[in-house]
Amino acid sequence: MNTITMLQTASILLLLTALGGLTMASVRFARKVNPPSWLAMAHGFLAASGLTLLTYAGLTDRVHGAAMTGLVLLAAAAIGGVTMNLGYHLAGKVLPAWLLSLHIALAVAGTLLVTWSAWAG
Repeated sequence: MNTITMLQTASILLLLTALGGLTMASVRFARKVNPPSWLAMAHGFLAASGLTLLTYAGLTDRVHGAAMTGLVLLAAAAIGGVTMNLGYHLAGKVLPAWLLSLHIALAVAGTLLVTWSAWAG
């Protein structure tokens, strides 16, 4: 698999992840409860798949600087996601809106950069 194909595949995985994230954010903000665990786990597994493929592409070949910036932003978003899952969701605490909003902002920016690099660059 060449680098562009890996970046495109990673961007598709990340866009699918975003659909689950949008659903979960809607549940959290509209109903003031945490989303179901199965949806959070699916979201995390998809995100990890895209992030792993993106990391592999970045380590094995030259990729556009925007894709690497996207990787850094997505890694930061992943830290926030793990924090929300382990520190709040599993403990039965409602996810804090500020952390969820930061997670969303980092993930959206990272996904847009990776998608732009994969398809336009």
